[in-house]
Amino acid sequence: MAEMREPIESGCPDPWQYMHPVMRKNFGMWKYHEHPRPGVLLHVAYSGDKIWTVKAGTQRILDVFTLRKLCDIGDEFADGYVHFTIRSNIEYLVSDESKVQPLIDALEGAGFVVGGTQNSVAMISHTQGWLHCDIPGTDASGVVKSMMDELIDEFRNARMPNRVHITTSCCQINCGGQGDIAINVQHTKPPKINHDLVANVCERPSVVARCPVAAIRPAMVNGKPSLEVDERKCICCGACYPPCPPMQINDAEHSKLAIWVGGNHSNARGKPTFQKLVAAGIPNNPPRWPEATAIVKRILKAYKEGAKDWERIGEWIERIGWPRFFEEVELPFTKYHIDTWRGARASFNSSSYIRF
Repeated sequence: MAEMREPIESGCPDPWQYMHPVMRKNFGMWKYHEHPRPGVLLHVAYSGDKIWTVKAGTQRILDVFTLRKLCDIGDEFADGYVHFTIRSNIEYLVSDESKVQPLIDALEGAGFVVGGTQNSVAMISHTQGWLHCDIPGTDASGVVKSMMDELIDEFRNARMPNRVHITTSCCQINCGGQGDIAINVQHTKPPKINHDLVANVCERPSVVARCPVAAIRPAMVNGKPSLEVDERKCICCGACYPPCPPMQINDAEHSKLAIWVGGNHSNARGKPTFQKLVAAGIPNNPPRWPEATAIVKRILKAYKEGAKDWERIGEWIERIGWPRFFEEVELPFTKYHIDTWRGARASFNSSSYIRF
């Protein structure tokens, strides 16, 4: 028997050792796949072999007890082979159709929701939030929990015109993702600087260089080395906060949420598209974030009722036009939705990293 390759410090582990035997046997030789019901996929190989995939939603940050429960279900009701998707769903692989329904019953009996396939609202991908991140402006995990409580039927069923990907992030600069709908933090005030701590905590040249619009410069305050912010240039991105915690930008009143729509990676039908802002200044209102959830539900309702089959949200908006979109979702269109910032090229050239 061939020996397993030695582990390496980075990259993915060898996937073959975790694959279901039917997948290994028919790797790259699949004839077609079907969608028997939401949460279940059937793949048929040229050899005639079949394999069923049952998908269930789970939280991104799993405790060991939940993980053991999921694995116990896989050992008892499936073939003992699972994998997790990029959106934190668990997928069980079985080669016997008679195991599919008992597996679904076991998952739902344990409190997990089966779904997330085909034209559904996929599980919301999110960043670490208050549990792990050191610079969060909101709790992305909490936003996801609150929204999925409201959208769980759209995950359980496949009733959307096409698949819907939603993402959240808890700051403006590090994590996040491209999605049909994105809920992001929006800082609205420049950072507040604790000048007594800057000299002992921050490497000032690095902080100056980190600003994308050259709004930060060294300064002496009360006889101590510190930093100052040109508020006319500052775009309130928060890039200065991670390397210099005394430049606090998170604020219970002035850190808001913003909703963007229409992002999509390239595919066989079209090139990638950027997200566009549709709602800003939404209250960052834990623990349930009702205002942001209500807007997302309005967008999904209008999309579900007005889009053609297989149109993604961005394609639907491009077809009906942005003025009509704002009417359909009952959101105000303001001057702040128009990108009129002409100075980007000159100000980006002020950074120590970006040159044209």
